[in-house]
Amino acid sequence: MTDLPHHPSIAAPVSGEQLAVAITTTTVPAFVTGPWETGMPVIWVNDAFERLVGVGVDGLRMLGPHPLLALVEDDPNRAAAQADLAAGRSMRRIVSARKRDGGVSWLQVDVTPMAHAEGEEVRWVGITTDVSEYVDQQAAQLASLEVERRQRADLDLIAQTTELLGDLEYPYALRDIADLLRSIVPWSSFYLNDDGLQHAEGVDVASPPSGRGRRHTRYVPETWHTDDLNGDVPPQEPAGGTDGSARTPESSPSVDHVQELLDGVVEGPVRLDLSGSYGPHSASGWLRRDLVHRVVEESGVVPRSVVVHAVAGRRRVLGLLVTWHGDAARGPGSADVGGWSEPGPEHIFTVVEVVARRAGTAIDNARLYAREHRLAEALQRAMLPEQADVSGLDVWTYYAPNAEHAQVGGDWYDVLQITDGTVGLVIGDVVGHDVEAAAAMGQLRSVVRAYAYELTTPGTVLDRVDQLVAGMRVPRPASMVYATLRHVADDDSWSVEYTRAGHLPPLLLRDGDVRQLSGAGGSLVGFGNTTRTTGREVLHRGDILLFYTDGLIERRDRSLKVGLDTLVEMSARITARDAAGVGEELLSRLADSPEDDVAIVVVRVPDPVQDAQVTALSPRSRRWLLPSEPASIGRARHAVLRTCQAWGLSESAAAELVVSELVANGVLHGWGNIALRLFDTGDGLRIEVEDANPAPPVATDGHPNRVGGFGMQIVERLADWGWRPAGSGKLVWAKLRPQPTEPESSAPLPG
Repeated sequence: MTDLPHHPSIAAPVSGEQLAVAITTTTVPAFVTGPWETGMPVIWVNDAFERLVGVGVDGLRMLGPHPLLALVEDDPNRAAAQADLAAGRSMRRIVSARKRDGGVSWLQVDVTPMAHAEGEEVRWVGITTDVSEYVDQQAAQLASLEVERRQRADLDLIAQTTELLGDLEYPYALRDIADLLRSIVPWSSFYLNDDGLQHAEGVDVASPPSGRGRRHTRYVPETWHTDDLNGDVPPQEPAGGTDGSARTPESSPSVDHVQELLDGVVEGPVRLDLSGSYGPHSASGWLRRDLVHRVVEESGVVPRSVVVHAVAGRRRVLGLLVTWHGDAARGPGSADVGGWSEPGPEHIFTVVEVVARRAGTAIDNARLYAREHRLAEALQRAMLPEQADVSGLDVWTYYAPNAEHAQVGGDWYDVLQITDGTVGLVIGDVVGHDVEAAAAMGQLRSVVRAYAYELTTPGTVLDRVDQLVAGMRVPRPASMVYATLRHVADDDSWSVEYTRAGHLPPLLLRDGDVRQLSGAGGSLVGFGNTTRTTGREVLHRGDILLFYTDGLIERRDRSLKVGLDTLVEMSARITARDAAGVGEELLSRLADSPEDDVAIVVVRVPDPVQDAQVTALSPRSRRWLLPSEPASIGRARHAVLRTCQAWGLSESAAAELVVSELVANGVLHGWGNIALRLFDTGDGLRIEVEDANPAPPVATDGHPNRVGGFGMQIVERLADWGWRPAGSGKLVWAKLRPQPTEPESSAPLPG
């Protein structure tokens, strides 16, 4: 058996002399002090401690009471440490101390009371450990985490501003973005350059500023008044002078850096010295005065200077984003045009610059979109018919561009009173949903109108249109139906002649039966290689002609044939006795989610017998789009009378008065087209009139020295009324009150 090596089971004891040598020669700094009550004088230090702090026992004694505290550079928990020592408890702290070479080291200090007999003074033994590397690593990690946290916060702020910029129709979008920026700066705000600077809380895309305003007419030449700031005048600062000297309000005007920023002379940002003096009608002068009072009012602080960033579009500066960073940080470095070199928090200026740039791009895009949309819509609305009352026929028209295509389309219709007893009707569709489609539609409409008044047979009219369109090189293909209706006086019927150019067939509704007028078909407009044919029908009392575009029936999930069959089926179920009712029933059943532009023309031959029968099954609502012209007042009255007759309402006289006044106000004081809507609420007729003028209606006591001005007083007598903003204009509504029936008087007649 092999013998195991011998190990002693009990180590030999260490002598006190050996312990003294060990603690003296160790590389761990150590010290011994007297009691707390006598100021903890240093009694002994080892060589490692003396090498660390560069001073021995004698040198420490010269520092007075608590000499070790004099070596500590930073100890945020000093009070807690002193409380532990005074109570005789052990203490551990991490502190910073100045090294012999001038550097700073971080030390972990452990101080423990030494064992002592009762009545003896308490002595303390201390051990110090250099933890500078650990502290530096921890500080680097914390700094990295802080940078990451700040970057996440900045990205989140930019994301929130981007979301707000996605809906510039919200009237306080810019105000909310400025409020978001106030999480990183004390104050911020937007100004738009609309024929001079204006403080902006939102963007009016319906009436976009030009971005070239230089008429700061709201500026009033003034000197600095201390009363305006409760006697607190901002300290004078350099205002960009070459010598760096302070400018006072009485000195020569400072350079107009704000106007240079607006003109694109400099890219910015620039600093605006709010104690500087600026020339009359200058951008800097107006902005300075507005900012001083605005910032003081909102924050209660008098600013010295602000940083001005350009809100730039593609071709010009549209406005300014002004931020106040407090007086400690006034600029992004010496490269700024404003002429200062104090350092500032770079990430804040970066975030503000990104927000300003994105705001400029979003505002520019919104205005370009609004401008193109207004141009196309104005062009299209101008080309849509201003339908006159057609004698002897009940006509209802409807047009709605698809909202997905910016409300711009190529569908159109026209109803023409060619002669007494002769009516021309056309409906068509140009491929596309843009300005070019609207322009092509306008060209075709003008051509058809010209030949409709000159020629009589639809096939002949379309032949001439083909010839002219082929030479005009209209850029978009188009389809259409053209028809003429002539009154037959002998039997009070109407004859209809029609021709089709690649368009869906009109429908003839007669006594619950629906028939497609599918004759006289041909190729698209401008592509007719053969002579166009003409189809003929005879219309009797109560007959209905339905003209429509494919947006009424076409869907992605079904074929056009299925959609046409659905239209025929739904048309056979119509119960309405007036043209508007027929149209409303079709819209309620088929146009709930159209995928294309929708245009409808309903023509009905009146029938006194049927018209006297009230129907309650059809949708009890009607709508009309009227041009802003005096003739629309008469059309509105007739529409209300026909509707009240169809619904069996006895309040037609009051409704006629109210509609006349509301539509007349829209014609006189509004602009654009006028939308008229009627609703049977069950306890009274509700009338809505919408126009593009946002100014609210006002009831007056008449116009001095001229007739009129009592319209809204008439409305107030007959109905409850009100108004609300709608789109870029307003909607005025009135709900008729039940009219009391006056009893017959028993008094004798005069005379």
